[in-house]
Parts: sequence; structure tokens; C-alpha cells
Amino acid sequence: MIGLLGKKVGMTQIFDENGKVTPVTILKVGPCQVVQRKTIDKDGYNAIQLGYEELPERKLTKPKKGHHAAHKAKYYRYLKEFRLRHYLDIEEDEIFTVEMFMPNELLKITGVSKGKGFAGVMKRYNFKGFESSHGVHESFRGPGAIGQCATPARVKKGQKLPGQMGNKKVSIANLKVVKIDIENNLLLIKGSVPGHKNSLLMLSKEL
Repeated sequence: MIGLLGKKVGMTQIFDENGKVTPVTILKVGPCQVVQRKTIDKDGYNAIQLGYEELPERKLTKPKKGHHAAHKAKYYRYLKEFRLRHYLDIEEDEIFTVEMFMPNELLKITGVSKGKGFAGVMKRYNFKGFESSHGVHESFRGPGAIGQCATPARVKKGQKLPGQMGNKKVSIANLKVVKIDIENNLLLIKGSVPGHKNSLLMLSKEL
């Protein structure tokens, strides 16, 4: 696969000539420079490492400065890899922009979902909860019994219980590109995408 890095700007809606409304997410994508080109001979696999969002040198650590200097690249805040199965002729220093995408193209977008803190099973897993009558008391929103008696005398792995909700890596496939603004490096994607405003996203297309 190959793709770009970008950030989520926010959501809005657009209207077509027939007045039909389409909810869209606006993404500011690229331009991204190929900082490092990985090959099977040297690294064991084919990939490109893209840099996104330029930074002044003073804001980078010494290891990151050394990595950028070794590949004669500008300094970037984010570095992400994309594995390659095709386009093996890509070299370092090439620049990718939103022009690589087309309207109506389907993309896979990966980001970190919004963190929602500690949540109970009703909010986290859609549990029904207990009736408010017929002898139920004190625990109306609880998960119910989870014990396994003397055998195996433990809570099985994967048991749905209260805990941290959100703040996880999420990928959504088949998100349609509605419109491309090449001049401002913007993509309009139909529907919602993972993450909060200004969160980093990886946009990729299967090849």
C-alpha cells in the first residue's frame, strides 16, 4: 500500500446540484517527503518512510536530527512507514501531495480514537443493564456475575468489564474521497474518520 500523512481539520456538510447533503470530514494532507527508502536487500522488506509537518531544528532530539541528516532530509515532526508491494522505483527526497488521490477513490484511514476515560459496561459494550424493579437493588448498571466457581476459579480473558474506553488505534476502510483541493492540500472524505481535531492520520490505498 502507499499513502500520505495528514491531520483532521473538522466536519462539515456539502450540497450537490440537487440539494442532496453529504456529511464530510476535512483533512489537511501532505505534502510528505520520502525521508528513507527501505529495501529487501538492506532492511528485509520494501517500504518508504514519510515525513510530515516541518519543524525547526531546535525542536528535535539529537537522534532524530541525526536520522534526518543521514538521509539529507528536512526536519519533520512525524515519521511513518508505508510498506510497498508496487512502485518499487520510489526514491528518497520525492514529494507526495494530495494529487495522488482521485475523487470517488476508496481509502483506508488509520488514527487514534477519542479517549473517553473510564466507562461502565453499558456505555462501553452496550449492555442492557438490570430492571428497576422485581427485587433488583444497588446494581442497575453493573455487568452481572462473572465468577467461574472453583473451576477454573479465575475470570476468563476478554471478559467484558468496565475500563478505559477509546484512545486506541482504529482503521476504517472504504472511505470515499468526495472532493480534492490541491491548492490548499485538503481532502473531503465522506462520513467520519477516527480521532479528534488536529490528530495525526495515515491515509492509504491498496495497490
